[in-house]
Amino acid sequence: MERNYQYGFSSNSSTMYDVVGRERKACTMVAVLADFLGDRHLKDLSLLNVGGSAGIIDNYLADHFAKVLSLDIDAPAVEYAKSQFHKENLTFMVGDALNIQFKDQSFDVAISSQVYEHVPDPEKMISELHRVLRPGGVCFFAAGNRIMWNEPHYNLKLLSVLPRWLAHQYIRATGKASFYHEKHYTYWGLKRLVRGFTVHDYTKRIIDDPARYSIEYLLKPGSGKAVVASAIARYLTWLCPGYIWLLQKPVSNQKPNAPS
Repeated sequence: MERNYQYGFSSNSSTMYDVVGRERKACTMVAVLADFLGDRHLKDLSLLNVGGSAGIIDNYLADHFAKVLSLDIDAPAVEYAKSQFHKENLTFMVGDALNIQFKDQSFDVAISSQVYEHVPDPEKMISELHRVLRPGGVCFFAAGNRIMWNEPHYNLKLLSVLPRWLAHQYIRATGKASFYHEKHYTYWGLKRLVRGFTVHDYTKRIIDDPARYSIEYLLKPGSGKAVVASAIARYLTWLCPGYIWLLQKPVSNQKPNAPS
């Protein structure tokens, strides 16, 4: 079976409709972007969220940005978002992350949160994000690491680490799915994926200051878990189960390794 889009992902993932969980993620996005952009007021900026799904995150972001456009291949999720959230600066669209229907340099900010592993061609998606961002614009990029103990989509140990053919058999044997669509990259693979951007790694900053970035629900400040997580982020970065990076598009278009 060929890896393809997961058109109905929201129908198999109740987390897309979890208001508390999705708003927590959105709060972290705002905190990170506000920290990085400094005195640039978010209310002046336009934002594109690729993989917005049921719209809960976008509804939150619309309170902080001038314009929010949510794009997803999942038509039922987009229809749900349209029926639930109504703000003048918020738009929901069915669209393809590999062929974003906007002109070059259309947005100041982009969001790609836990999306790359779901699309058939992550390199093309990243290239499209690079294209539609204005020079100096940033993409909030949250990404899982292939090297992780527990695969979060199916709650299966070491699923993402296995060779693809074995992962398919494993997921079928457990009755979780008939095919393992998600394809995670290692830390080094992710670095290659985003090589056309300047990467600002917020992973350790967030771990070291959970309150500032609104992740106390995941990591209690001063706890043993927080100490271990901080040590891994500092000394064994390649073992972090996930990363939060801000990808900044260079102001100059002459960077030799920009995606094409």
